[in-house]
Order: sequence, then structure tokens, then C-alpha cells
Amino acid sequence: MTEKLAQTARLHLAYEEFGNTDAPVVMLIMGLGMQMHAWPDEFCAAIAAKGFRVIRFDNRDIGLSQKFDGARAPRPWKLFLRSRLGLRLKVPYQLHDMAEDIISLMDYLHIASAHIVGASMGGMIAQLVAASFPDRTKSLTSIMSSSGAQSLPQPPAKVLLQLTRKSATGEQAYLMNAKRTWRMISSPAYPVDDAALEERLLSAYRRSYYPQGLGRQMAAIIASGDRSAILKTIRVPTLVIHGEDDALVPVQAGIDTAQKILGARLELIPGMGHDLPSALFPRFVNEITGHAAATTAI
Repeated sequence: MTEKLAQTARLHLAYEEFGNTDAPVVMLIMGLGMQMHAWPDEFCAAIAAKGFRVIRFDNRDIGLSQKFDGARAPRPWKLFLRSRLGLRLKVPYQLHDMAEDIISLMDYLHIASAHIVGASMGGMIAQLVAASFPDRTKSLTSIMSSSGAQSLPQPPAKVLLQLTRKSATGEQAYLMNAKRTWRMISSPAYPVDDAALEERLLSAYRRSYYPQGLGRQMAAIIASGDRSAILKTIRVPTLVIHGEDDALVPVQAGIDTAQKILGARLELIPGMGHDLPSALFPRFVNEITGHAAATTAI
């Protein structure tokens, strides 16, 4: 696929398209620090083969999309503590801003409405798109995501410490750190071959390694806080997918999300962690496209 650059009314975003331009649109929103290719080619092509136009893109501050150089975010632990104490948080941007980026990209591409699909932080952004722009949202699919409710279980301390480690310098240091993170949070029932994992991680590093953006995105998540009240306003058809063995966003978060969105359908997957294992692509594709097709047919 050919990468393109959209100069929207807000910022520039790198994106790619799959499928027929006249087909119903599926917008894929990726998570914290992840580039658009974390939605693999075969995954996007499989959704397109079901009769959809698929658009994947780099969120702001990551990949080849616009960077917010010079905008400093406080350390995650400081933000987390201030958030828990109910103190005001000053960050470069919040998840609401990232949700508006989606609408800006849709405007650029002349897309009136779309099926909004998000994973992890992308699921949080997708939820906000559905809540704030219901007329632009045909359906919502929230994958391994959360409402941000403070009552939800937190990841184990070792996972949090790993995520907030100082950014690696150099390709090999990055690779070692990224593999350590992946092994902590990936699906225990669907292990990834080490060589394949290295290839995927190095491809992302060589395309764009920008840890400053990850820090600002993490700040946006923390500052956006508990979105439970917002989720309760969502009225678009919603599917929630979550792994039962997610070490980063525990399964209770998926259950909670589904409970807070009126009429949401919940799909829990045994053995799935905080990733999208290729062995589960057929199930993901069938769930997403089945949900979207049922909505389109209404």
C-alpha cells in the first residue's frame, strides 16, 4: 500500500487505504505509541475483502504524523498522583483532541460517517468519537480498552514500571526493551515467534522511533481521567472485545466498558492478552465486519 499524508484542518496525518472507495468505511485507531502498521496488512486486507473501505493512520505525535515538538508532558507518575488527588493536570493535549483528529481526517477524505474501531488507547479515542460525534459514527468497536474508572484494577507494578522506563537509545537497546514489554503483556495462549517479533519491532523502529510522542500520549490518557459518564451517553451500536488474560488493561475494564454503554455486546477471548495475535485475525475480522454489516443493514 502507498502511504499518503493528509493535511487536515487541524494537523497532518499519515494514512493508508484498503478496499473499494465506495464501500462503507472502517476507521482503525491504534493504541499508545503504536504506528498504523500495528494493524497489519493482512488484517486490513481481510476486512476490505468483506466489502469495506479500511483506513489506518498514525495518531498525532507518532509515526509519520505531525509531532508536537517542544510540548513537554510531566512525568507519568507525577500525573498519575495528581490525577488520583483530583488536582488540575496541565498536558499538551487530551484524548478529546485526538478524537477530533479522526473527524478532521474523515473531513479531509470526504467521509460522512464510518465504523469506528479502536484498540487500547485507540479504543478510548473511538469511544469519545462515538460519544461526541454520533452522527459521524455508524458503529463502535472497542478492543482491549477501558473507561478509565479509578475503581478498576491496575496492571501489576512490574508492567507499569516497564512502561515508564527511560526511553532506550539505539536500535539494539530499543529492541531489548520492546521485546521485554511485549513478552509481559502479549497473549499467553498465542505466543509470537521471536524472529517474527524482532522483524515487526525493528520495522517500526526504522520507520519512526519517537518516544517523546509516547510520553505525551500517555499524559493524554492520564489527564482524560474517568470517562464513565461519557460512555453512558453513547447510543451507537457497540461491540467490546477484550482478552481474558490482558496484563496491561485487565479484563474487568472490558466488562466495565460494556456495562456502561447501552446495548453493548461483549466478547471475551480466553488466552488473549494485550495484543492482536495473528491466530485470532479471523475471529477479529468476523466480529468487526459482522457488527458493522448488521449496523449498515439497519
